[in-house]
Order: sequence, then structure tokens, then C-alpha cells
Amino acid sequence: MDVRVGDVLVMKKKHPCGGFEFSVLRSGMDFKLHCLGCGREFMIPRSKAEKNIKKILRENKEETNA
Repeated sequence: MDVRVGDVLVMKKKHPCGGFEFSVLRSGMDFKLHCLGCGREFMIPRSKAEKNIKKILRENKEETNA
């Protein structure tokens, strides 16, 4: 799956704050995500994140369904 820094991920499961959208700060074996609802940053393994991605929003308005 092609996830880049700066992408906004729309996830299937929500964050405890109620937000579904997360900004990608770092990608590799782990993703560092920034919750757009509450502002918290956290690390999540790539395998777990890729299972939960519903949609990838890019800055150039290109949308990718996962």
C-alpha cells in the first residue's frame, strides 16, 4: 500500500476522541500518526494500520480507496 508522509488516512475504527482522520508524520515499518480530532501523536505498526485504512486522502485532492 502506498502511504506517504503528508497523507490523511480515514480509518475504519475511530480514535478514543471520536475522530476517524489521521495525518501521516512518518512511514516505514511503523506509522507515526497525528489525530486530526484531538492532536495526539502515536506510533502504530504498518500491518495493523493497513488493515484499518478505509481511504487515503492526498494533498493534491487525489483519493485512493483501500
